[in-house]
Amino acid sequence: MTIQTSKSQDDQKKSWYFNHPPLDVSMAFPQATPASIFPPCTSDYYQFSDLLSLEEQALRLKVRECVERDVAPIMTKYWEKAEFPFEVVPKLGALNIAGGTIKGYGCPGLSVTANALATAEIARVDASCSTFILVHSSLAMLTISLCGSEVQKQKYLPSLAKLDTIACWGLTEPDYGSDASGLRTTATKVEGGWVIEGQKRWIGNSTFADVLVIFAKNKDTNQINGFIVKKNASGLQATKIENKIGLRMVQNGDILLQNVFVPDEDRLPGVNSFQDTSKVLAVSRVMVAWQPIGITMGVYDMCHRYLQERKQFGAPLAAFQINQQKLVQMLANVQAMFLMGWRLCKLYESGKMTPGQASLGKSWITLRARETVALGRELLGGNGIISDFLVAKAFNDLEPIYTYEGTYDINTLVTGREITGIASFKPVAKTTQTSRL
Repeated sequence: MTIQTSKSQDDQKKSWYFNHPPLDVSMAFPQATPASIFPPCTSDYYQFSDLLSLEEQALRLKVRECVERDVAPIMTKYWEKAEFPFEVVPKLGALNIAGGTIKGYGCPGLSVTANALATAEIARVDASCSTFILVHSSLAMLTISLCGSEVQKQKYLPSLAKLDTIACWGLTEPDYGSDASGLRTTATKVEGGWVIEGQKRWIGNSTFADVLVIFAKNKDTNQINGFIVKKNASGLQATKIENKIGLRMVQNGDILLQNVFVPDEDRLPGVNSFQDTSKVLAVSRVMVAWQPIGITMGVYDMCHRYLQERKQFGAPLAAFQINQQKLVQMLANVQAMFLMGWRLCKLYESGKMTPGQASLGKSWITLRARETVALGRELLGGNGIISDFLVAKAFNDLEPIYTYEGTYDINTLVTGREITGIASFKPVAKTTQTSRL
């Protein structure tokens, strides 16, 4: 009996010692300010704001104020839980940026440059929220705008523009990522509509989307068609992909379409081949290129503040030569990335942008972003591996962006094909001829 009492006392002592909630980061590490109180923007060293119209500057500041105020304080909690912060959707909707460049139907009709700036400003604070808007707006809504009928535009776009309803965009499949044109999901014509059978993977927003833009191969023509599928369709199932290390707040899903009926009025008349997706991807690839620009702006801002707050050996980290060198290298990368992104927007707006230029922008900018964020991770030392100080979160969030909308390698091949005239996507077929050597 005494031994049991002794054990009980030991357990109580251990419980008292171990079972405390974690300290708030501001108490555990008071020497530097966490990202929940977001640092001021200090990355516009070459004063690129002078290149922007007054309207673009105003929109940039409006979006910046919103995400710093409403997203920054909660993003780490949701990122760690891999949950989506539905509470910020009305606040993002109030910005009137959903729909981007689309004119009419309640959409803002922004310039491509303004749309890109909004994308970057959200990504500067949180890349997951930026991806949520990008999938909804620059993929799903833009497809309906460019490829939908007038009736479809009037039916779907106004509520999507307000974020009263949410959309996703389903192209990628388990067996077809970079080779998306080979997709296997099928559409069979039946009386009054179509029957969709197949599977999609990595589809952002899919677990809670009201409207799903789905691409499938027409079994009669063997060409890719587009369809609008509603969330309550019989035979439709979307499940969350777990265990991601990046963009953890984005709800990527596996979509199963089993004998899903889509009425004729929800077939997108402007999608009759894979080439019809290219006009959508041309815009979205530019927007994706601006996500790493925004991410690196935020990481630079965070490091700039951290190095002045954090002290070692009796001096702020900003006083050490090697830290200044790394910070300057980060700043130079941000300037170059911004300028390339800005030029891409102007090429698109003037009708001169080519697929190769968009691909070079996306591939090169994401490559420089990885380098920049890696430098930031070094500068923050131990705090560079926890999400409270942004850099670790940004480090992980960049990895899926490096891959989606065309991997780095695929995008370089798109540019390579354009400048050489030789396509190198598929390996040369093996021959049975024996070499005489």
